[in-house]
Amino acid sequence: MQNYFNYFTEIEERFQQRRGSLLMLSTLDWALIETWREAGVPLEAVLRGIDSAFDKHDAKALRAKGKVRKVNGLAWCAQSVMETVEQMREAAIGSAPVVDAEPVESGFESERVAAYLEENAGRIEGVQLVSPADGVAAEVVARLRALAMGIRLEPAGSLEDLDRTLTVLEEKIFAALITSAPEEELVALREQAARELAPYRGKMQATQIKQVQQQFLQKRILETRKLPRLSLFYMSHS
Repeated sequence: MQNYFNYFTEIEERFQQRRGSLLMLSTLDWALIETWREAGVPLEAVLRGIDSAFDKHDAKALRAKGKVRKVNGLAWCAQSVMETVEQMREAAIGSAPVVDAEPVESGFESERVAAYLEENAGRIEGVQLVSPADGVAAEVVARLRALAMGIRLEPAGSLEDLDRTLTVLEEKIFAALITSAPEEELVALREQAARELAPYRGKMQATQIKQVQQQFLQKRILETRKLPRLSLFYMSHS
């Protein structure tokens, strides 16, 4: 689990370090990181890709005597990350897989996780939604409270399995919200995602662009309705 949560924070820190400023990652940037994580892109590949992209940028800036636009988004590194993945994949051919046997990191004790699930259940319950989202939300609230009770009864369960369940619950809410959302809102959000992605389209594959757009839409839909993200990753910031 330590590696799981470090995936987000280490990418953010490396990008800020190489950029030379504490630029906050945008919704689009976080959507891209989630896309990489769900695709199984190794953290090392992302960090190497970021370094490679900035090495090329810095060399170009040196030749142009500093007259080069500053990097303003993580998506600018996307092509370099994918190139690094391919390089690592080729280098790993014939090698034995490495098994990560790290123990569960302290800080995710059963009581704290259970309290986090109950807190999210209460937050969802406090939001007024229109049908069919309201019915799905009620089901998710009940499921979160059942999961919290189960954790207290059997604390030794897998946090990875729990997080996959939370992801499914979040996707169910999102699907219901999309069904009930006004057409104008969805069009506006898709246009916003397209505008923010426009500078990076040449550096990203079509499939990756589609995935990032979907993640972006999901984040914004949940944010505008003040609904919580359910993954245990977000517990680390609460």
